[in-house]
Amino acid sequence: MKYGLIGKKLGHSYSKIIHEKLGNPDYILNEIPENEIDLFFKNRDFCAINVTIPYKKTAYAACDELSDTAKAIGSVNAVIKRADGTLYGDNTDAYGFEFMMDSAGIDPADKKCIVLGSGGSSVMAQYVLKKRGAASVTVISRSSEDNSENIAKHNGAQIIVNTTPVGMYPENGVSAIDLSMFDKCIGVVDLIYNPMRTKLIFDAMERGIPCVSGLVMLVAQAKRAHELFFDKPCDVDITELTENIASGMKNILLVGMPGSGKSTIARLLAKKTGRELIDTDDEIVKREGRSIPDIFAKDGEKAFRAIETEVLADITKKSGCIIACGGGVVTVPENMLLIRQNSTVFRIDRPLEELATKGRPLSGEKGVKALFEARDALYNAAADYTVKFTSSEDACTKILKILGVDP
Repeated sequence: MKYGLIGKKLGHSYSKIIHEKLGNPDYILNEIPENEIDLFFKNRDFCAINVTIPYKKTAYAACDELSDTAKAIGSVNAVIKRADGTLYGDNTDAYGFEFMMDSAGIDPADKKCIVLGSGGSSVMAQYVLKKRGAASVTVISRSSEDNSENIAKHNGAQIIVNTTPVGMYPENGVSAIDLSMFDKCIGVVDLIYNPMRTKLIFDAMERGIPCVSGLVMLVAQAKRAHELFFDKPCDVDITELTENIASGMKNILLVGMPGSGKSTIARLLAKKTGRELIDTDDEIVKREGRSIPDIFAKDGEKAFRAIETEVLADITKKSGCIIACGGGVVTVPENMLLIRQNSTVFRIDRPLEELATKGRPLSGEKGVKALFEARDALYNAAADYTVKFTSSEDACTKILKILGVDP
């Protein structure tokens, strides 16, 4: 390999995509078994590489020279082979973490900070927080005196940094802490980037606390690594590139009243973008082996909603899909996190008199107007954008334009 990322498991890495957008077409992902990593560094058959779990300390030991940052942190995630064959190691995660906090306006200076987790990323975060003048930095981990059992004694923490994998794909929807106990919190930083909105981030958003998740750090550290690889500045805008990457990775998810045309619009979007199409109602029918009116008639709405939430939890873990949701998906509070965790959400807003009602149990039973009045605010709360349209083609075009995609 010339350039790339090495690690043990890289199946969900975004690094190749990011580095290609930075202008490096030779960047590859290289999974290396633990029994081969020493030989890899002994051979030095590369130009420059990024390093991820579990080889950052191995890379540190293999380098002939280290940056001051790498020395302070004790691990390396970027290795450059010099012209004389020696290896230079740096830790660009620290740069990415600083940029991440700055992008959200989170300043640790003179603040009480807690760091969840005690691994390599935690050490890096502690280093940066102290460098930036934090009043105190407390590590919360299972093996520490400060752990989840007594975390309440640190409820005065002002900045919370999560470096644990809790809430990371595929274990979406859980959080390492209960944010409600931290009433002085003014900043939440979560290094997880898949999903893009973890439960911790979602809870912070609900409370109006400035927060940021890990994708911007991933992009920022990649840009810094790219500059080290080629020994020249890279003029790519980190924020712009992060938004570009996020747009491609996020699902396009449609909510709206029953009969508003979500399924038709979703099919058009899938055709124009080449993305996988998933309709939650179709998925429910497939899994249950019976129609939705039949489920309502035999088991009732409560049973249907439980099935719908299970299906939604599985579907919304994916990335880059087109997802059409049933009209009542917003009525279950638990679904709000599922809908928003990895998707850009569009409300499909069609005039009530144009809504189809055939084969839609609740539209017929409760009436379209009553359903609308009960759900209108919920659709608005779920959606990032509302789309009013004259035809399905018009809605598709508007959605793609909002996303910056040529329709």
